[in-house]
Amino acid sequence: MSIAEHQINVGSLEWFYREVAPIGMSDLLPVVLLHGLPSHSYGWRHVMPALGSQGTRAIAPDLIGFGSSAKPQARDFKYTPDAFVQALTEFIQALEIDRFCLVVQGFLGSVGLQYALRHSDRVENIAILNTPLTTAAKLPWQMQQWGLPFAGDMATQDPLLVDRTLEGGSRYQISDADLDVFRKPFLKSSKAGRSLMTTVRNLKMSPSMTEIADGFQDWKKPLLIVWGVNDPWLPVEIAQKFASNLPQAEIVKLEKAGHYPQEHFAEDILQDLLPFVRRAS
Repeated sequence: MSIAEHQINVGSLEWFYREVAPIGMSDLLPVVLLHGLPSHSYGWRHVMPALGSQGTRAIAPDLIGFGSSAKPQARDFKYTPDAFVQALTEFIQALEIDRFCLVVQGFLGSVGLQYALRHSDRVENIAILNTPLTTAAKLPWQMQQWGLPFAGDMATQDPLLVDRTLEGGSRYQISDADLDVFRKPFLKSSKAGRSLMTTVRNLKMSPSMTEIADGFQDWKKPLLIVWGVNDPWLPVEIAQKFASNLPQAEIVKLEKAGHYPQEHFAEDILQDLLPFVRRAS
């Protein structure tokens, strides 16, 4: 099944997103998939076709500053969690999506969880893949360096940071053809690196993790946590602690997967993700 590519202007921001339309008529809710650092929507290429095949519309945007979406200067877009949540809110409204299932992964995926807490009437269930969830989650030093003065300016202009991060985090090689797609934004313009640097500087991990850890204590809707146990940055204990007081949360451990489990273990993820999103209608 092919993945369509779209662009849409929402206010002053141009969004790029990938979409798979469902096969046949379906009353299943759409699924919105959000990427982490330093990735973009191409990271969901192994997951989206299977969703469409079961009758689920799948939408994966490049968050602002990433992939092929707009990369405004910091004076025009703050690159804070609040700015990402507000932009995502307007994007979802522009696509006229009233209720949906949310899938998040990675350090930037946490803004999707903040969106869910602030717009719980729209999000019916959430699947979480290796995403920071508690105050014990820290941005790894490798990513912290992207926000440093001077050093960050240089590091984020090196397209090979994509290779090192995606392969280092996943613990497996990624094909050159796929890495070419992930590198492309950094090769086209220096804006991609500047957006990444500014995002890291403004990620506000501590207050964001407090909002997520505290906010989900009152969350009553289904949660699926799929965790690559071989993650060098986020140990599975973070997921276990997060879910300990949430009886509706189920944890699936992928023993061989790392930080980006969707890169190499999509089939394992889909075994649980496909029936999980079917629950919401």
